[in-house]
Amino acid sequence: MAAMLLDIRRLCAFYGATQVLFGLDLAVAEGGVTALLGANGAGKTTALRAISGMVRTTGDLLFRGQSLAGREIEDIVRLGIAHVPQGRGTFVRQTVEENLEIGAMSRRDRAGIAADFERAYEYFPRLRERRRQQAGTLSGGEQQMLAVARALMLRPKLMLLDEPSFGLAPLIVQELFGILRTLNRDENVSMLLVEQNASLALDLADRVFLIETGRPVMGGAAQDLRGDENIRRAYLGY
Repeated sequence: MAAMLLDIRRLCAFYGATQVLFGLDLAVAEGGVTALLGANGAGKTTALRAISGMVRTTGDLLFRGQSLAGREIEDIVRLGIAHVPQGRGTFVRQTVEENLEIGAMSRRDRAGIAADFERAYEYFPRLRERRRQQAGTLSGGEQQMLAVARALMLRPKLMLLDEPSFGLAPLIVQELFGILRTLNRDENVSMLLVEQNASLALDLADRVFLIETGRPVMGGAAQDLRGDENIRRAYLGY
């Protein structure tokens, strides 16, 4: 059984006095892909923000056995957790290359950073062609690729991906998820994926957790949930 990279137990999250998550349990194995699924407003994005230190939480948040509770966002990033937010989160006035530089800000190994620029451009050749171009002038698909490439510049152990397929053409989605699969398989990048397209998420993930109005519903192997017609109809929408 693979060791747990991320282990979350009884997680509650709050925006001010408003509670959004109620006792969420989930885990990501070392080298694994976990999908967090649920309807709009279920609290999926909040779960990713909680891991990244962006909202107030209670409960246990363990990354490689270390508690994330009370840590600053920058400290969590330095541990190797890269967050690709919903809406891509690119710095629109900066160039593609400057966005990648921002992704490597916490690093000091210049030779490694230079090598990772090439690595990012190998995965996303279109970004090389547009490296001097302002990010805000890129297409939606190119901006999503830039957001993932910027996260890669951290050399992450865990990527938090919030709706990476949102608003993208099917061919772009297919290309992007192919790259995510390669990163997981060949570079052992673990992932926690929030995705409205349940079928797409189940094809990539090995573990799945379902939440409803901030509360855990069930979790298990992706192949088991994919094969359960009642679960598909009730929670996955296909």
